[in-house]
Amino acid sequence: MNTTPDIFTGLLPVALGGNVFGWTADETESFAILDAFTEAGGTFVDTADGYSAWAEGNNGGESETIIGTWLHRRANRDRILLATKAGANPPLTGLAPRTVRTALDRSLKRLRVDHVDVFFSHRDDPTLPVEEIVTALDALVRAGKARHLGASNITPARLTACLDFAHRENLAAYEVLQPHYNLIHRDPYESESAAVAAAYNLAVTPYAALASGLLTGKYPMDTTPAPGARSTRVSAYLADPRSRPTLEALIKVAETHDAQPSTVALAWLAAQPGVTAAIASASRADQVGPLVAAGCLPLSPGDMRVLTQAWPSSAP
Repeated sequence: MNTTPDIFTGLLPVALGGNVFGWTADETESFAILDAFTEAGGTFVDTADGYSAWAEGNNGGESETIIGTWLHRRANRDRILLATKAGANPPLTGLAPRTVRTALDRSLKRLRVDHVDVFFSHRDDPTLPVEEIVTALDALVRAGKARHLGASNITPARLTACLDFAHRENLAAYEVLQPHYNLIHRDPYESESAAVAAAYNLAVTPYAALASGLLTGKYPMDTTPAPGARSTRVSAYLADPRSRPTLEALIKVAETHDAQPSTVALAWLAAQPGVTAAIASASRADQVGPLVAAGCLPLSPGDMRVLTQAWPSSAP
């Protein structure tokens, strides 16, 4: 059975997502965001080889390149818990041994480091048996290129199969789970994957912790988001009728604490069983403060109950 990696001990319960670097934040602004995060006590920075391939003119790797340049200029690699992901960015898609080895080598070059602290399989590869995937990832740990392994976008059955095989064969196993999970996107994590994470004592680091910015409170429920980088993603959350009562509850609790909705949303998420750090991004340095403030916002049992019960288990 896994034990939560020591690297997460004493960690600020918020990780900085690097998906905006090279997309909505250029290098200069990205450096300012990273500086603000670390100056506030943050250490966990999460990226991927596919960030930000979706932006016009990008191919992926832009975020890693910016982070690598920042790490080099600040000479602070030993103070950063660095995570990246691979397996979902063409042409290096899937988790075949050669694919993940090549992808990680390229990530390390862009990041200007010799290893990452957590290496995630960005998506499962159902075309491969778990034995092949686990053995390939184990080789990266044994080579010293990754200290720990994580999984994202994987079914509970496949995750369990990977973990059981790794334990039977004494191979490096997944120790971190990165699910899509936030105050208004609670399933399938709560109904399916949470039990596996608890059974294997996985550290949980949810992505999209602020629902593409919706949980910052800046998008009125009765309006269509203006065209922009996140409008499509935000619109998908707004289409769920459960979003309105949840956002109303979030704003109410935020007002009682004189806090930003984003701070409360992250504090709620960080308080969920097994959650080690919630991943949130900022497009400007002045947005970092409310994120890290979640680490010192004490939500009462009443606050937690109001927020949790505002989102019914199924849509009306």
